[in-house]
Amino acid sequence: MSDPKKQSGSKKNAQAAYEKNSKQEAHRESEENIPFDADQESALSDEELIALCKERLCSSCPIKEEKDQEVMLVKADADNYRKRLAREKEQICKFAGQDILEDIIPILDNLDLALEHGRDVQACQDLVQGVDMTRKILLESIQKHGFQAIESEKGQVFDPAWHEAMGEAEDPELDSGHICQVLQKGYALKDRVLRPAKVMICK
Repeated sequence: MSDPKKQSGSKKNAQAAYEKNSKQEAHRESEENIPFDADQESALSDEELIALCKERLCSSCPIKEEKDQEVMLVKADADNYRKRLAREKEQICKFAGQDILEDIIPILDNLDLALEHGRDVQACQDLVQGVDMTRKILLESIQKHGFQAIESEKGQVFDPAWHEAMGEAEDPELDSGHICQVLQKGYALKDRVLRPAKVMICK
């Protein structure tokens, strides 16, 4: 006849084993339901982790939308700043020699005066020739850097962008608003006026 105490101990052992197996099975099922554990995430690259974080974030999160808007504004400001610097750099390079060329203009004026008065003196013809050659060489050198004389001839239409009206005069051969006399030559650096041509315009 079997001992009741032994039967009771066997039942308890069987029940404990069943509970242990049930807990292990539940733990195993819970692990299978986890998409990524810590070990898996640590094995991911930075790009994959960023993509995973984006998937787990709420797409309609107001805080995220606010941060995204701030990032867009910062990027736009940085892009505008780079464009402004590029334009300023272009302008500086384009007109880098403006100050020097403005200082050369009075030299050209004096050379022109020497040629104008010297051509009428026979004894000064050799000197006039030398002055004329010097002026041509100087003008050719600075023209390589965008320096140019402003077109201003008698009969030309007055243009306030390039010409400065010093007064009005009558000329029956010209229509009103045309240049009838050039008082002083004008010069420009590319599309920027260094000195406008001083002219008289017809009434």
